[in-house]
Amino acid sequence: MRIAMTQFDFTIKRLFDIVAAALGLAILWPLIAVAWILARRDTGASGFFRQERVGRHGKLFKVIKIRTMRAIDGTTVTTAGDARITPLGAKLRRYKIDELPQLWNVLIGNMSFVGPRPDVPGFLDRLEGEDRELLQLRPGITGPASLKYRDEEEILAAVDNPEQHNADVIWPDKVQINRDYMRDWSFGMDIGIILRTIF
Repeated sequence: MRIAMTQFDFTIKRLFDIVAAALGLAILWPLIAVAWILARRDTGASGFFRQERVGRHGKLFKVIKIRTMRAIDGTTVTTAGDARITPLGAKLRRYKIDELPQLWNVLIGNMSFVGPRPDVPGFLDRLEGEDRELLQLRPGITGPASLKYRDEEEILAAVDNPEQHNADVIWPDKVQINRDYMRDWSFGMDIGIILRTIF
């Protein structure tokens, strides 16, 4: 049984990320530009949203997304119907257009196409024991846990304490899912996850 990804695995994964991110940016930059302009008018702030996230080996980086909220104060947990999300922002989030600027994060090496979602400090960086092997992975635009919890905002909206439910139930499950992904990784698995995310 595979114990963890090899250096060759990491190299193949990174080469794919560079080529695919460059092609993605070359093709999708007009859509990103239009979304940025609309988001800037919609929120009255910069069309890009930058936030500090935990990256590979626990190093912090700035994730880039299209802004979908009028304000970001308060909890970092987002639920369906969150009053901070604008009507346009809800559409951008529904079709994952707000995620497209992360192609730049992938290109420069902060992220990968597939991996654990990039979390704010206080989750991934606080893992203990064998769970810390996940810090070897670059955060992903999508991943097996993202697919399972594609309706996470609706799930959290249905519980009394979204932050506690996220910390006690969803987050531990995501850790296990991502550890299984790392142990069973193959290039074909990444392609499959990307295709499932798109379609």
